[in-house]
Amino acid sequence: MIDLYYWTTPNGHKITLFLEELVDLGQPLPYTVHPVNIGKGDQFKPEFLAISPNNKIPAIVDRDPAGGGDPISVFESGAILLYLAEKTGHFLPADARGRVEALEWLFWQMAGLGPMTGQYGHFHVYAPEKIPYALDRYTKEVQRLLGVLDQRLADRAFLAGSDYGIADMATYPWINPYTPAALDLEPYAHVRRWHAAIAARPATQRAYALAQKINPAAGQPLTEDERKQLFGQGPRDRD
Repeated sequence: MIDLYYWTTPNGHKITLFLEELVDLGQPLPYTVHPVNIGKGDQFKPEFLAISPNNKIPAIVDRDPAGGGDPISVFESGAILLYLAEKTGHFLPADARGRVEALEWLFWQMAGLGPMTGQYGHFHVYAPEKIPYALDRYTKEVQRLLGVLDQRLADRAFLAGSDYGIADMATYPWINPYTPAALDLEPYAHVRRWHAAIAARPATQRAYALAQKINPAAGQPLTEDERKQLFGQGPRDRD
């Protein structure tokens, strides 16, 4: 049994994508969703910080780890994907070369596409004032990263080759996640083909339906209290 501490963000979607794919393989890993409403400050509760000390979702607790023993908690979405892939034996190549490629692109998403797209979204959608330098900087960097992704997908179905895997699950939710500031994907034909193929998967559709059920207000403008919870928290702001 997996306890999934989740909210309806691109990083949260990564884990439900993985867990729902197991259902379609006929090897489901039972999981319970524990919503962590980051707009209400749930991420700062002591019980959540005990699992995710960086006060970010997602996080999991595996109540039945391999080899038995005490439950194992994991935070950081990339670490969770890797943990679940190793636990289940799915969505990560077993051969050395394939594994290296999958991990390279998983870490590419974690270190590049996710943070840069997040900053793009912040300055285009959430920032209280439009700062031209920031808008230009992050737009160009996300476009550059989309170009890297497009080139990678030019001769393969998925990021690590012919099989769908954790690198794809990590990357997919970060393609154009900000409806009010959508990027033009027309120049990236291979990204569009890959994205459409993942969107059509039944597991993807169930994962996003779950998000809509948990947080029907996703995508709505933030309230002032939500802004306070999400942005500008310094090290002493929770005292």
